[in-house]
Order: sequence, then structure tokens, then C-alpha cells
Amino acid sequence: MYRTTDEIKVLRDPIHGYIHVSLQAVWDCINSSWFQRLRRIRQLGGANMVYHCAEHTRFAHSLGVYEIVRRMVTEIPDIVSSLSEDEKVTVMLAGLLHDIGHGPYSHAFEAVTVTSHEVYTCRIIEENTEITRILENTRKGLARDVADVIRHKSRNPLLSQMISSQLDADRMDYLLRDAYFTGTTYGEFDLERIFRTLRIHDGTQLVIKESGVYAVENYIMSRYHMYWQIYYHPTARSYEYLLHALFRRLADLHDTEDPSLIPLFHPIALKQKIGLDDYFALDEYSCGYAFESLTHHQDGIVRDLALRIRDRKLFDYADSTPVTNRQLRKKLREAGFDLNYYWGKDLVSQKPYVPYTGNSDGAIWVQMRDGSTKELSNASNIVYSLIHGPVQDDNKVFFPADTQA
Repeated sequence: MYRTTDEIKVLRDPIHGYIHVSLQAVWDCINSSWFQRLRRIRQLGGANMVYHCAEHTRFAHSLGVYEIVRRMVTEIPDIVSSLSEDEKVTVMLAGLLHDIGHGPYSHAFEAVTVTSHEVYTCRIIEENTEITRILENTRKGLARDVADVIRHKSRNPLLSQMISSQLDADRMDYLLRDAYFTGTTYGEFDLERIFRTLRIHDGTQLVIKESGVYAVENYIMSRYHMYWQIYYHPTARSYEYLLHALFRRLADLHDTEDPSLIPLFHPIALKQKIGLDDYFALDEYSCGYAFESLTHHQDGIVRDLALRIRDRKLFDYADSTPVTNRQLRKKLREAGFDLNYYWGKDLVSQKPYVPYTGNSDGAIWVQMRDGSTKELSNASNIVYSLIHGPVQDDNKVFFPADTQA
């Protein structure tokens, strides 16, 4: 039913060795303008301000997620026998396209546009784009089926679990890939062992064999360390705070004196819904050019923030406490800084694993030797200790290190 390529296409990848493509629909999506746009979107946002080799893209990550899903539906016996051909094709395409709606600078940009990348992803898949036409020409209704997997409304819950759960292809790829490109080992875990011990319980739930618990513990700990050492690094958060401050200033100026503004940023500053044509143009190349242009803006705050972004003159940071905050704000105010843009707080916390609470299907389940299943924290002392220990958080304030206004 599904057209295949003339030969199996292979793409060299540092994480997976080769990425294999034999479905024509997958190959056509990869070669579409929307997917190629992901070459211009870095995977880790501000983390490359800390780890200078973290220049890898959403393009590479999306291919990696596709490859993990492809292996799941062709190599894991329980999954092979449980899914129809339609479902296998649907979930492979969902893995490939799950991040196609990402904007520049990773998740930092979602706070600026006030819309999640999943919303844009489903719009790109369904709103008569090049991607929509590829999917619908492959099979009528395929676009909606793929989008339903991403929005967790698929008729088969297994498909969404494979793409987005607590043990999914997305996390598996980004942990390994981000560790590789940041030159760290925090994100490494035994992917092959997890593959060997994946099973399906009652036809609706991905589970891990009891013998695979150690590999999953390693995966959970990898995620825990990657968040604190990479994703939540305060220098990366400082860079992202500058992005937020700049767009906040542009929005405030637009409300009052309506200065000339780069067309690319008009709908963002006006907090309007961004059309897909405009969204397509939002990548890190175009934003980089726009930030350079803003270094000549008539407003001094816009100029300064744009220069800081361009030249990596980042805000300093400190632990947020009432005494520290009061002293810093006083010092900045006396130096003439506008605290609406030159002062900000950011609190992050992270739970490496969230157990089943009765209204979530995202927990990891373990198939015991007697055939029963246990939620992971009831089968692993390490995970139990993690979730019952104190929640780790990091409350930082960001401000210019220089005090010359």
C-alpha cells in the first residue's frame, strides 16, 4: 500500500550510525521546505553559550527520533506484532515530524510567542502545507492521524507513548545527542538494553521487563544530570532571559510610540497569532540578522539588549534571596537601569521521573517475572528514593554585571 523508495536511503549519524529511510513519504517529508527549515533551528537554545560545540539542530534530532521509532516498529517483536502497517507508518512519520513546529532558540521562544511548538507542529501538518499534501497523497486522513499521535489523541495509545511519554524515542535521542555534542557523558545510557527489554502489556501499554530495570534507572539518572548540568545551566538561562527582555521591550515600545520595527518581529511585538508563512521565516538565521539590525535601533534599551545577545555580553546571576534581591535592585536602580528589562527572576525545578497518579498514562511500568506489572518507583529502590526525596530547584536572579547605565 505504501510506496517505497527505489533503494534504501541512508544518512550518516554520530548517534545511530545510519538513519535508514525506505518509505517514500518519509523521504519526501525530509526533503520538504518545512523540514529543511529545521537545519536553521538549533536543538539546545542558549546552551551553546556554555558548551561551544552544542550547535546541532532540530533537523538532526528529528531524524534521530524517527530512526529510534523505525527500529521499534521493525525490531521489537511485541511492537512488530501489535501494530498494523498503517500504525507503523503513522508513528514513524509522527517521530520524524514531532518537532517541525519548533521556533528558534528552542523552548525559550515559546515564552515569547506564547504558543507551544506542538500547536504549530499540528498546524503545519494539517493546514494545507507542503507536509499536509505529502501525507494526504500518501493516504487520505494520514495528516490527521499523525497530528493525533502528537496531540495524544491517537486511537491507539501505544503510538503516543512511543513518541511522548517518560520512556520515549524523543527523550532517548535528545539525551544521547545532547550529551555527545556538549562533550559530556551525563546523558549516556544503554539504549540497546532498553530495546531488548521493551514489551507490550494488554495490547495498550509499553512496559519494560524486570531485567531491564537497571537500564531504565541509568536512563532516569542520565535525564536528571542532563537537566542540571546542561538544560538548566544558569548561563544558558541568562541568554534566554535576554531574549525575553528584548521582546518585552519591543512590545512595550509598540504599545506606546510605535517605532519602526523589523517586519519579522511585528506579530510577536503585537502579540498577534503568527501565520504559517511568517512562522516559516522565523529561524535563527533570520533572527540573528534582525538582532544585528536592532543594534542600530533608536531606543537605547533595545540597542543594548541586542548588542548583548549578539556579542554574548550576558547578564550575571546570583541565588535569589530577599536580602540579595533588595541589595541588587537598589544598586541597579541607582545606576540608572530600568528594572523592567535589567532584572529578572527564574525558578526551575526538575523531577526526573513522575510516578503514576491515577490520571496520567506517562508512568513507566515494569513487567515482573510473574506477569504482573508494577509502576517503576515500586520496582526500583533508586527511582523510589529520587521521587520521595526533596525536590531540587534553582532560584536565580539575572542582572547586568556592569553598573554603568
